[in-house]
Amino acid sequence: MSTTTPSDADNSPTPTHSLATAVERIPVSVYETSSQASRAVAGEIADLIRTRQAAGKSAVLGLATGSTPVSIYEELVRLHREEGLSFANVVTFNLDEYWPMQPEELQSYHRFMHEYLFDHIDIDPANVHIPSGTIALTDVADFCAGYERQIQEAGGIDYQILGIGRTGHIGFNEPGSPRDSRTRLITLDRVTRMDAASDFFGEWNVPRKAITMGVGTILDARQVALLAFGEHKAAIIRQAVEGDVTHSVSASYLQQHPNARIMLGPAAATDLTRFSTPWLLGPIEQFGLTWDRQTTIKAGIWLATTVDKAILKLTDEDYNEHGLQELLSVRGSSYDINIEVFKSRQKTITGWPGGKKGRPKIDGSPDVFPKRIVVFSPHPDDDVISMGGTLIRLCEHGHEVHVAYQTSGNIAVFDDEAIRHADFVREFCDTFDIFGEDEVAQIGEAVQQFVKVKAPGEVDSPELQRIKTLIRRTEARAAARFSGVHLENIHFLDLPFYETGRVRKRPLSEEDVQITVDLLREVRPHQVYAAGDLSDPHGTHRVCLAAITQALARCVNDEWMKDCDVWLYRGAWQEWEPHVIEMAVPLSPDELARKRMAIFKHESQKDKALFPGPYDAREFWQRAEDRNRNTARVYDELGLAEYEAIEGFVKWKREMVHG
Repeated sequence: MSTTTPSDADNSPTPTHSLATAVERIPVSVYETSSQASRAVAGEIADLIRTRQAAGKSAVLGLATGSTPVSIYEELVRLHREEGLSFANVVTFNLDEYWPMQPEELQSYHRFMHEYLFDHIDIDPANVHIPSGTIALTDVADFCAGYERQIQEAGGIDYQILGIGRTGHIGFNEPGSPRDSRTRLITLDRVTRMDAASDFFGEWNVPRKAITMGVGTILDARQVALLAFGEHKAAIIRQAVEGDVTHSVSASYLQQHPNARIMLGPAAATDLTRFSTPWLLGPIEQFGLTWDRQTTIKAGIWLATTVDKAILKLTDEDYNEHGLQELLSVRGSSYDINIEVFKSRQKTITGWPGGKKGRPKIDGSPDVFPKRIVVFSPHPDDDVISMGGTLIRLCEHGHEVHVAYQTSGNIAVFDDEAIRHADFVREFCDTFDIFGEDEVAQIGEAVQQFVKVKAPGEVDSPELQRIKTLIRRTEARAAARFSGVHLENIHFLDLPFYETGRVRKRPLSEEDVQITVDLLREVRPHQVYAAGDLSDPHGTHRVCLAAITQALARCVNDEWMKDCDVWLYRGAWQEWEPHVIEMAVPLSPDELARKRMAIFKHESQKDKALFPGPYDAREFWQRAEDRNRNTARVYDELGLAEYEAIEGFVKWKREMVHG
């Protein structure tokens, strides 16, 4: 898939193809951005509302929560404010709610819906229906039956919005949910609870049950739109779209709905056959593809992996027997293709990520050495987790390396860790008779008292937030200095969008972008490294990357930008695929051990992180090492040099800045 981001003005989805339909058992539309998909859904809902208004009827909507539908609700609010869309005739039914759950709690779906939609439109409160998390257990069955009756009395749901969980659940219909299930109380799957852990500041705070519409309730809706964004949804989307209908993936039941559609961003579509291996569906021209260099490289690597051979050992028979006859006819013999694919991967390998003195760039143009370099790190540990070996290498080679920590990361510190540090400061002041120890003791006591009565998920007090910020900051400084970064080149940006004290953040603001612009113009870098890991389950990486790209767009006419290359790394969640890697930095066993020690400097994230992301028992350093070793293994199996580990990067194209 292309990493190019075209203008949001182009709302056209990738068309559905007849051969794709043979394997895609639900109609699928792929949009270039998530905002385009969200605007398309909001537009359909607006059309439905207006049509029903003209006929004097109600429009009945089934609504979802979570990060996926937020952009839909933002667009609906905009349509209400700027284009006069009225919700006076709208009736809504939400999919689910945690149980037990008070409506005013931070994680309540009641609160979510009011914050993002209901408080900003003219809907009649009597027309809003959300499952209640306050119902007594003895009354839950009657409440659920009543919820079903209310849907029927409203005339049934006209348009149902869905997201999809990593278990394939729609609503909270976990694996095992029958097709004819109705609104009911359900026990949440462990994976679902792990995925919700960040919202609740720890898995142990996540309710074990929820009230959800049933699969049968959802399938009764006249129109269904399921949206999914991000690489972490790609695998389950393929199962739901191309796999058999099964109770283990409740989203697969949508294959049996006469008017259900899947609407995806590019990342969530990557595992679908027409994107992962389109040659298996016939001529690739039907998908708007040609056998260009990038497609050829992808096919060659896929074939080598499939038949378990090194690239240079592939034969004409291998290509013919695995659906690549067309590639042979267009590009020549297997020998020529093999050489092209092999050389393309070989050229990515470099031990000099910042360039080498006296050596020109790959394109032959003069290079600068040493360079001024900015490494952006969304959280205070992403730099060393994701590219710690490369960071150490850049410092050792004599470049002027700056590290910019974009957010404080303060919500990812356990309360007892903060109290331990407060105790240390108090005893330190007492031991050395430092002025102000009474004030220190008062702050420490206030923090301890707050933690004693703090409810799960409650926003930390300002003092507690500050202590946690300082913990993350001192750890980041220690790791950067260990890697070779000079103290004066360590920057803490503390972008305002993040500083809510909650998992849910503010939208990116002008202030966030300007802070980033100011740093770039201060350093005038020759290289920028940024987190391109859009799979980040908390969304912070996505927002931080947007801050960088918008800042680069503003600086595009600055003189220093002419010689600036931007490289994207990925974080703890996922590595770049081998066919898209454009710079592969090999690490020796000693270098990998040094990277590990840099990660260990982040003690508050060691042993057990507060927000581990999608369920994975490994610590962050283990994930990073396994990922780096796996990349090296893939390069080795393709017939390239054998290394202990490799960190991969993709170059941010200049046209992406304008996109």
